[in-house]
Amino acid sequence: QVRLVESGGGLVQSGGSLRLSCASSRSIYSPTVMGWYRQAPGKQRELVAAYMDVRRETYADSVKGRFTLSRDNFKKTVYLQMNSLKPEETAVYYCHGRWGASEYWGQGSQVTVSS
Repeated sequence: QVRLVESGGGLVQSGGSLRLSCASSRSIYSPTVMGWYRQAPGKQRELVAAYMDVRRETYADSVKGRFTLSRDNFKKTVYLQMNSLKPEETAVYYCHGRWGASEYWGQGSQVTVSS
């Protein structure tokens, strides 16, 4: 069993920045996928950004140029730097990791962007 613990969410004004952290109980040297999803009220969960196949990064079109992934393998932590946040990006942000056929989710971190 892998435990993923998010932190760093909160309330920010439109145009502001937040950095989310996801600490993993398992090494993040070689997950198949490691990244972030979000789910806004009444909407489906969507991919925000993720490392695919260890190092390749992918971003949702809506966040390209504003959000950035980074990682600290020693700390087993993945980060999501979010800049120029918009009110419509208010959501619960979930850390997600997949090692082979097994996938895991964090408990979620609320991000609220006020207009």
